[in-house]
Amino acid sequence: MVTVSESIEIEVSIETVFEYLDDPHNHVEVTPSLSSVWNVEPLENGGKRLEFTYKMAGVGIDGELRETVHDPPHRLTFDMRGRLDGEIDLELTEVGEHTRVTYTGTYEVPGKVLSSVTEPFVRRYNERELQTTLQNLKSRLESDER
Repeated sequence: MVTVSESIEIEVSIETVFEYLDDPHNHVEVTPSLSSVWNVEPLENGGKRLEFTYKMAGVGIDGELRETVHDPPHRLTFDMRGRLDGEIDLELTEVGEHTRVTYTGTYEVPGKVLSSVTEPFVRRYNERELQTTLQNLKSRLESDER
Protein backbone atom coordinates (compact mmCIF):
# COMPACT_ATOMS: atom_id res chain seq x y z
CA MET A 1 0.00 0.00 0.00
CA VAL A 2 1.12 3.53 -0.78
CA THR A 3 -0.23 6.45 1.26
CA VAL A 4 0.31 10.09 0.35
CA SER A 5 -1.11 13.09 2.15
CA GLU A 6 -0.89 16.85 1.65
CA SER A 7 -2.68 19.89 3.07
CA ILE A 8 -3.34 23.37 1.76
CA GLU A 9 -5.09 26.44 3.16
CA ILE A 10 -7.68 28.05 0.90
CA GLU A 11 -8.95 31.57 1.52
CA VAL A 12 -12.66 30.70 1.25
CA SER A 13 -15.27 29.31 3.65
CA ILE A 14 -15.47 25.63 4.51
CA GLU A 15 -19.01 25.52 3.07
CA THR A 16 -17.77 26.83 -0.31
CA VAL A 17 -14.95 24.28 -0.46
CA PHE A 18 -17.25 21.40 0.53
CA GLU A 19 -19.90 22.41 -2.01
CA TYR A 20 -17.28 22.46 -4.78
CA LEU A 21 -15.74 19.11 -3.79
CA ASP A 22 -19.19 17.53 -3.39
CA ASP A 23 -19.70 17.72 -7.18
CA PRO A 24 -17.60 14.93 -8.76
CA HIS A 25 -17.46 16.78 -12.10
CA ASN A 26 -15.43 19.55 -10.42
CA HIS A 27 -12.67 17.08 -9.61
CA VAL A 28 -11.96 16.76 -13.34
CA GLU A 29 -11.19 20.52 -13.38
CA VAL A 30 -8.55 20.34 -10.65
CA THR A 31 -7.09 16.81 -10.83
CA PRO A 32 -4.62 16.68 -13.74
CA SER A 33 -4.83 12.94 -14.48
CA LEU A 34 -8.57 12.56 -13.94
CA SER A 35 -9.96 12.73 -17.47
CA SER A 36 -13.65 11.99 -16.90
CA VAL A 37 -16.40 11.00 -14.48
CA TRP A 38 -19.74 9.52 -15.48
CA ASN A 39 -22.71 7.56 -14.14
CA VAL A 40 -22.84 9.75 -11.02
CA GLU A 41 -25.55 8.40 -8.72
CA PRO A 42 -26.70 9.65 -5.30
CA LEU A 43 -26.31 7.33 -2.30
CA GLU A 44 -28.49 7.09 0.79
CA ASN A 45 -25.72 8.58 2.96
CA GLY A 46 -25.79 11.82 0.89
CA GLY A 47 -22.68 10.87 -1.03
CA LYS A 48 -22.19 9.67 -4.58
CA ARG A 49 -21.20 6.59 -6.56
CA LEU A 50 -19.47 7.22 -9.87
CA GLU A 51 -17.27 5.78 -12.54
CA PHE A 52 -14.06 7.51 -13.62
CA THR A 53 -11.15 7.39 -16.02
CA TYR A 54 -7.71 8.28 -14.66
CA LYS A 55 -4.73 8.55 -17.01
CA MET A 56 -1.39 7.36 -15.71
CA ALA A 57 1.62 7.41 -18.06
CA GLY A 58 -0.80 7.98 -20.95
CA VAL A 59 -2.88 4.89 -20.19
CA GLY A 60 -6.55 5.26 -19.22
CA ILE A 61 -7.54 3.39 -16.07
CA ASP A 62 -11.26 3.02 -15.38
CA GLY A 63 -12.70 2.47 -11.94
CA GLU A 64 -15.48 3.18 -9.49
CA LEU A 65 -15.63 5.51 -6.50
CA ARG A 66 -18.21 5.01 -3.76
CA GLU A 67 -18.46 7.68 -1.08
CA THR A 68 -18.40 5.92 2.29
CA VAL A 69 -18.32 9.09 4.43
CA HIS A 70 -20.33 12.18 3.54
CA ASP A 71 -20.10 14.59 6.49
CA PRO A 72 -20.89 18.16 5.35
CA PRO A 73 -18.89 20.37 5.54
CA HIS A 74 -16.02 18.38 7.05
CA ARG A 75 -15.28 15.14 5.24
CA LEU A 76 -15.66 13.20 1.99
CA THR A 77 -14.21 9.67 1.91
CA PHE A 78 -14.28 7.44 -1.17
CA ASP A 79 -13.63 3.74 -1.63
CA MET A 80 -11.89 3.22 -4.98
CA ARG A 81 -12.24 -0.03 -6.93
CA GLY A 82 -11.05 -1.17 -10.34
CA ARG A 83 -7.53 -1.62 -11.70
CA LEU A 84 -6.47 0.64 -8.83
CA ASP A 85 -7.91 -0.03 -5.38
CA GLY A 86 -7.70 2.27 -2.40
CA GLU A 87 -9.26 5.10 -0.49
CA ILE A 88 -9.38 8.86 -0.98
CA ASP A 89 -10.10 10.98 2.09
CA LEU A 90 -10.76 14.72 1.95
CA GLU A 91 -10.84 16.40 5.36
CA LEU A 92 -11.86 20.06 5.65
CA THR A 93 -11.04 22.13 8.73
CA GLU A 94 -12.01 25.71 9.47
CA VAL A 95 -9.06 28.01 10.08
CA GLY A 96 -10.68 31.35 10.91
CA GLU A 97 -12.52 32.34 7.74
CA HIS A 98 -10.35 30.03 5.62
CA THR A 99 -10.32 26.27 5.06
CA ARG A 100 -7.53 23.73 5.39
CA VAL A 101 -8.01 20.82 2.98
CA THR A 102 -6.12 17.63 3.78
CA TYR A 103 -6.17 15.09 0.97
CA THR A 104 -4.99 11.58 1.81
CA GLY A 105 -4.83 8.84 -0.78
CA THR A 106 -4.07 5.22 0.01
CA TYR A 107 -3.49 3.03 -3.03
CA GLU A 108 -2.85 -0.66 -3.41
CA VAL A 109 -0.15 -1.37 -5.96
CA PRO A 110 -1.15 -4.62 -7.73
CA GLY A 111 1.15 -7.63 -7.66
CA LYS A 112 3.86 -8.45 -5.10
CA VAL A 113 6.82 -8.32 -7.49
CA LEU A 114 5.40 -5.38 -9.41
CA SER A 115 4.74 -3.42 -6.24
CA SER A 116 8.33 -3.63 -4.98
CA VAL A 117 9.55 -2.21 -8.30
CA THR A 118 6.81 0.34 -8.89
CA GLU A 119 6.04 1.55 -5.36
CA PRO A 120 8.64 4.39 -5.40
CA PHE A 121 7.36 5.54 -8.82
CA VAL A 122 3.72 5.35 -7.69
CA ARG A 123 4.53 7.29 -4.50
CA ARG A 124 6.37 10.10 -6.35
CA TYR A 125 3.72 10.27 -9.07
CA ASN A 126 0.89 10.51 -6.52
CA GLU A 127 2.73 13.09 -4.39
CA ARG A 128 3.14 15.35 -7.45
CA GLU A 129 -0.45 14.74 -8.55
CA LEU A 130 -1.73 15.54 -5.08
CA GLN A 131 0.29 18.76 -4.77
CA THR A 132 -0.92 19.92 -8.19
CA THR A 133 -4.54 19.01 -7.42
CA LEU A 134 -4.54 21.00 -4.18
CA GLN A 135 -2.86 24.00 -5.81
CA ASN A 136 -5.41 23.88 -8.65
CA LEU A 137 -8.24 23.68 -6.11
CA LYS A 138 -6.88 26.71 -4.27
CA SER A 139 -6.45 28.72 -7.47
CA ARG A 140 -9.91 27.79 -8.75
CA LEU A 141 -11.80 28.59 -5.54
CA GLU A 142 -9.89 31.73 -4.66
CA SER A 143 -10.33 33.15 -8.16
CA ASP A 144 -14.10 32.46 -7.95
CA GLU A 145 -14.30 34.45 -4.72
CA ARG A 146 -12.79 37.62 -6.19
